[in-house]
Amino acid sequence: MLANELQYLDFDLWMEPLQNTKLYMLIFKPIQLGLFWEMFKITVLSLVIAATVSSDPTKYSKAFLGKPNAEYCAWILDSDKWGGAIELSILADYYGREIAAYDIHVAICMEKNYSERVMLIYDGLHYDALAMSPFEGAPEEFDQTIFVVQNDRTIGPVECLALNLVKDQQRKRSYTDTTNFTLRCGVCQIGMVGQKEAMEHAGATGRVNFQEYRG
Repeated sequence: MLANELQYLDFDLWMEPLQNTKLYMLIFKPIQLGLFWEMFKITVLSLVIAATVSSDPTKYSKAFLGKPNAEYCAWILDSDKWGGAIELSILADYYGREIAAYDIHVAICMEKNYSERVMLIYDGLHYDALAMSPFEGAPEEFDQTIFVVQNDRTIGPVECLALNLVKDQQRKRSYTDTTNFTLRCGVCQIGMVGQKEAMEHAGATGRVNFQEYRG
């Protein structure tokens, strides 16, 4: 339930459980642009991002992207690859809407100067969409996922709900610190710390079956 001062809204803010879905699927869920086939959506948005990046090699340089411009464009068109902050920024401009990405680990919000906002929450590995539902179990078509940005650059009481949800997830440690998290190889049971050690182990052994555990 909501805090007492927000009870009059009679809404709950909740996370859309789409953790294993490509980032673009999460973007389409809040923006609600129509009933297109899911794979078509992914392909179109991948092309939008690739076209944007390739059109401005000065801005989207190797230093900015972490790889050469042409290599990045080929990479983002791979249906198995996931997007992140760079892709969110491009898609926000493409749709003309803010995409507030709440990072559970550090509780920050990425914004742009648009009149509407959709919200995502990031746990260090995955993005989930945030939706407002009138009551538990309400049909999906009643979800509110686009919010008007007010003059003070907030989205009103919903902003507090989103921040409270992020703080609650922080308290529950519902995030993955990719630098310091502890992993164990599911085959040889060797323990590792951080994404770097996991990638080195995968490169040396070909094993990619890792489980996170609390050290």
